Amino acid sequence: MRFAAIRDVTRTILRLATPYFRSEERVFAIGMLAVVIGLQLFGVWLNVQYNSWNNDFYNALQKKDWAEFVHQMFFVFSWIAALSILSGTYQTYLRQWLQIRWRRWMVAQYIGRWMAEARHYRLRLSGNPADNPDQRIAEDTDQFVNLTLQIGIAILGQIVQLVSFIVILWNLSGDQPLLLFGQSYHIPGYLVWAALIYSVIGTVLAHYIGRALVNINFLQQRFEADFRFALVRNRENGEEIALLGGEPAERRALGVRFAHVVANYFRLMLRQKWLNFYQSGFGQIAIIFPFVVVAPLYFTTDMELGRLMQIAQAFGIVQAALSFFANNYDTLAVWKAVVNRLDGFDTSLRTTESEAAAGPKLVKDEAKPALAIDNLLVRLPDGRAIVEVPSLTIAPRERVLVTGPSGSGKTSLFRALAGIWPFGEGAAHIPSKADLLILPQNAYMPLGTLRAALAYPDDPDSISPEAAREALETVNLGWLSEHLEDEANWGNRLSGGEQQRVAVARALIHKPDWLLLDEATSALDEAGQAEIYRLLDEKLPEATIVSIGHRASLVPLHQRFLRLAKGENGIHRVVEDAEPEPVPA
Repeated sequence: MRFAAIRDVTRTILRLATPYFRSEERVFAIGMLAVVIGLQLFGVWLNVQYNSWNNDFYNALQKKDWAEFVHQMFFVFSWIAALSILSGTYQTYLRQWLQIRWRRWMVAQYIGRWMAEARHYRLRLSGNPADNPDQRIAEDTDQFVNLTLQIGIAILGQIVQLVSFIVILWNLSGDQPLLLFGQSYHIPGYLVWAALIYSVIGTVLAHYIGRALVNINFLQQRFEADFRFALVRNRENGEEIALLGGEPAERRALGVRFAHVVANYFRLMLRQKWLNFYQSGFGQIAIIFPFVVVAPLYFTTDMELGRLMQIAQAFGIVQAALSFFANNYDTLAVWKAVVNRLDGFDTSLRTTESEAAAGPKLVKDEAKPALAIDNLLVRLPDGRAIVEVPSLTIAPRERVLVTGPSGSGKTSLFRALAGIWPFGEGAAHIPSKADLLILPQNAYMPLGTLRAALAYPDDPDSISPEAAREALETVNLGWLSEHLEDEANWGNRLSGGEQQRVAVARALIHKPDWLLLDEATSALDEAGQAEIYRLLDEKLPEATIVSIGHRASLVPLHQRFLRLAKGENGIHRVVEDAEPEPVPA
């Protein structure tokens, strides 16, 4: 990997990682990280002690010194092993503690940014490259924190271990000559140079063989997330699929998505196979390589067995430290793929945050007693203008019906009035203390209790059970009162009409000043629709109600009528109507 690429990856990792260590949890985070790093360095010191023990232990074996053997085996080794077990166990435990706290903070930050100011909706509309944000928040943060701690601490430990054992290995080389093909060569610290040459060659070959794993792992995570998303979509739309007899089509679509998973996994297997071949061979040769280098000296001089074993172990540690990237290339490739995905999501969020000012605005204005629109232009995501409102005022307590042909931009206009549509210009002004609530055609039922669905988006405890039961009785859903605290997927349990009634009950509970209904009664029959509007008139007499609809039966339920009429330039304009004829949907 080129230096510039390494530099860019390091900067990205630091940009993603450092906010936690500057957050409100920084005292715990920095303190716990320091303890984990301290235990890692303590482990390096124990390895130095173990290396020294190798010399004494194997010399005792060579000399058949029973007393020294017992002392080295049951006293010296025992305290080194005991401390190694204790420090290793607590290093893992404390690292996991830091990991879950870091992940909890990171997930909270991403969810907060993703859900703020309708950014989740803007990301979806903009065609932003951050696919499957749920997977990036749920899985990529977990892998990022885990691998960053695991690899980062390991690299630090390897650096300290490398420095420590290079000194030991250099000293063990001493003035001993390098014997090669019967010739004697005096190269200071030749064992260090031998380890360095072996490791550099190994790292270069590992990068050449395994570099494709970064992109393959990136795609594997994407294909897995796409397949899982498709499965969830099937589960959520099971009724519609069953009614249409769409199971064969869904099986084909799922098969195509899973085929991407399988095909890419075979690519991953093939590349991993060659890397495993190489790493296994590299590791096996590394076991005997120090003996190959030192054996001529051992057999031609008075070198003791303990010194040979000490050199072999020190050489192996230096070689392993220098070969860290070669030995862990597959893990590093996964880490790099996770970093790329999380960086892409973070970049998308920052882009969306910087574009927060884009699109029509909903402005709360003390000077405006009514809903007032001046020069509002609504565009489609491709930039084409679809609706313009040069000037419009809707007074408090008015009942307004908006009609227009399908595709004329009625729903986009409502989204713009809500301040969530990012395409267009202009603003809608409402009184500063006014509460606005929009009921879309597809009523949203959050996961949880029915009381939570009625209180949404407020906390379930914000409404009393009595108020919830009264609202259900009012919209003719009294039979649900006994299920207020039931945990269920109410979007699947209730019919479309029942869901729309729950949404109306939600409006009755919230008592908004401005209520926009985007075909919010389309799943009800005309009698049920008339009943709902009568309830809204009775229970919310102070509210301003603006409806989108196509049924002729909606006309007598409103007092003012607006229509989206197509102009010569293809842009629809809001015009006043007397009493309109129903417009085909």
